[in-house]
Amino acid sequence: MKFIPLASEAEIRRERQRARQLRNSSWWRRKCSRGLCYFCGRRFPPQELTMEHLVPLVRGGRSTKSNLVPACKDCNSRKKYLLPTEWQQYLEGLRRS
Repeated sequence: MKFIPLASEAEIRRERQRARQLRNSSWWRRKCSRGLCYFCGRRFPPQELTMEHLVPLVRGGRSTKSNLVPACKDCNSRKKYLLPTEWQQYLEGLRRS
């Protein structure tokens, strides 16, 4: 399956800058303080959680509080540019294997 980005490089750069600003906010620190990965539900030390966009930037997602969740590094790297529904399908496929 070939993926064609929906967002321009300039848009992606702008949204990454917004994400960096939010990562330094007290809102993000509180969000990570629970230590839960949004995708797998496992517990991690807050400093080990990464910022993940539910709708990826390359697919037109934005760096807004409603689109950002804490994720473990494993889930973050496996999700890549998948949308939430595609991620669920991916997980279901793994369970069947």
